[in-house]
Amino acid sequence: MARSLHTAAWRAFAMALLLSPAAVEAHAIESSLTRLQSLSESLMLESRFSNGEPTSDAVVRLVAPDGQSMELGRTDAMGQLSFALPKQAEGDWELQVDGGPGHRDYLEMPVESGQAQLDQISRHHHHGNPIVWLSALGATAMLLGVQRIRRSR
Repeated sequence: MARSLHTAAWRAFAMALLLSPAAVEAHAIESSLTRLQSLSESLMLESRFSNGEPTSDAVVRLVAPDGQSMELGRTDAMGQLSFALPKQAEGDWELQVDGGPGHRDYLEMPVESGQAQLDQISRHHHHGNPIVWLSALGATAMLLGVQRIRRSR
């Protein structure tokens, strides 16, 4: 019985590692923006996984400086989506690419007079949900505690 609890504790620990941000980074999304030549007001987002595969069918959102979010659409099979910023846009906007759990990219995009300042775009990371971390840590601690109780009997 003690051996099975020991095995369960190691499995819980392994799950905690798999759910960690390091595991997420192994298949991260890398996105870039370019201005379309034919339409100066339109932008082209290109998004790929770190292994080079296109991030197809990812939900793309644009978040205004005041926190209001608007869904722009989904990337195509090549990981691309063209869009235009609101004409009166100003300030720091955030572009979110959501390729599913653990597969997200966030670009901070300064905008002046409705034009994205492409040379000033920065990437920032939102780390995994702390509830996932706490749950994995709690499960591991619980299993290790149960193992100690059983050994002392």
